[in-house]
Amino acid sequence: MLYLLCNKKGISMLEVVIAIFLTTVAVLAIFSLQAPAWKTTARADYLGRAAEIMNKELESRELLIMNPNNTVAVGSTTTSVKVSGMAAEVGGDATYTVTTDIAAVPASTNMWKVTVTVTWPINSTGIKSERIVSRQEFFKS
Repeated sequence: MLYLLCNKKGISMLEVVIAIFLTTVAVLAIFSLQAPAWKTTARADYLGRAAEIMNKELESRELLIMNPNNTVAVGSTTTSVKVSGMAAEVGGDATYTVTTDIAAVPASTNMWKVTVTVTWPINSTGIKSERIVSRQEFFKS
C-alpha cells in the first residue's frame, strides 16, 4: 500500500493543459478590467480637480464678502478655468466652467448665499456647493 501512494512521478500533460487554461482565463479577466479602471480613474481625476476649483472659488468669494470694506455684487457670473493655469490651452489640458451665484439672504441685511457650480465637457451637471456668508468686523482691512 505504501508503494502505491509514493509511486507518483510528476504531473501529467492533462494537468499542465488545465493549468495553462486557468492562467489564460485569469489574465484575460484582468485585461477586461483595465478599460473600466482607466475610465474610473479619469472620472475621479476630473472630479477631484473640479472640487479643488469649486472650493477655491467659494473661499475667495467668502473672504471678499466677509470684509465690510468690499461691496458685494449680487448676481451670477460664469468663467472658464483651465487646469494648467495658462491662457492658451496646453496639450492634455481640461477646461472647466465655473458659475458663481451670489444672492442676498431674505430678512437679513448682512448675509449672502454663495452658490458655485463647476462643470466640464464630459459632465454637464457638474458639482455644486453653497455657503451662507456674513460680514465680519475682524476681516476689515
